[in-house]
Amino acid sequence: MARIALTIAGSDSGGGAGIQADLKAFSALGVYGASVITAVTAQNTKAVTAVHGIPLDVVTAQIEAVLSDLDVAAVKIGMLATSEIIHTVAEALAGYDGPVVLDPVMIAKSGDALLAEEAVATLREVLLPRATVLTPNLPEAGVLLGEPQAMSREEMLRQGAALGAMGARAILMKGGHGAGETCHDVLISGGEVVAEFSAPRLATKNTHGTGCTLSSSIAAGLAKGLSLEAAVGEAHDYLQGAIGAADGLGVGAGHGPVHHFHRVWPA
Repeated sequence: MARIALTIAGSDSGGGAGIQADLKAFSALGVYGASVITAVTAQNTKAVTAVHGIPLDVVTAQIEAVLSDLDVAAVKIGMLATSEIIHTVAEALAGYDGPVVLDPVMIAKSGDALLAEEAVATLREVLLPRATVLTPNLPEAGVLLGEPQAMSREEMLRQGAALGAMGARAILMKGGHGAGETCHDVLISGGEVVAEFSAPRLATKNTHGTGCTLSSSIAAGLAKGLSLEAAVGEAHDYLQGAIGAADGLGVGAGHGPVHHFHRVWPA
C-alpha cells in the first residue's frame, strides 16, 4: 500500500517550486502525493508577477477532503502568504497527529516576497509549535527571531536552539546561504546538535525550488517511516543530486529549477 504525504503550499506556474516541486519530490522518493493549494502565483524563473490567495473556506475544504479519506503519513507546509491562511491551516490540522515539516517560505528565489511581513509573528506563534521539524534557511531563521542572519557556526547553532525554544521539536538550519566551499546543514533538537549534513557547494544559478524540495523530501522520508535523522539524510542526498543535474535541464532564463527526476531520466 502506498505511503501518502500531503503538501500544503502555493502553486508555482513555472513548475520549479511550491506544490509542483513537492509533488515531484514525493513521487521521486516513492511516496504518493496529495496537495492543498493555498495560493496561486504567476511565476517563472525570473519573477513572481502575481499572487492570488485561495479563499479560506476552500483551503479548509481541501484539507478536510484529504484528511477525511486519505491515510496521510506526513504533512509538509510551505507558502501560506497571510496571517489568515496560517490560522486557517492550523485550525484545519488541529486533529492531525502525524509529523509536520514546516518550511517558513518568505521570499522566492527571484527576491519577490511570498509571506506578508505582518504574518511572520503569526507563523512563529501559531504553526512553529506544531512543527515536527522546522526547515529555515539562514535569512528566514533571522527573520523569525527578529535578528540578523547568522554569519558564523556559533550564531547558526544559537539561532537553531532559540527557534527550538519557541516550540518546534527539531530545527534543520540550512547553510545554503552561508559562505565557503562546503554547505553545512545542522539538525538541532532540545538545544543540541543531533546530526550534521555537509556537501560541496555547487556552482550553479539553477537552484529554484531547493527549499521546497528539501522540506518535501524530508516529509516523504517521514511518511515512509524513517527516523527524522534518516529522513533528513535521504533528503539531503537526493537534493544534492537534483542540484547537480539542474544545469542540464535548461529551463527558463533566470534561476532554473533543480532536476527532481535526475534518478529516473537524464537531462
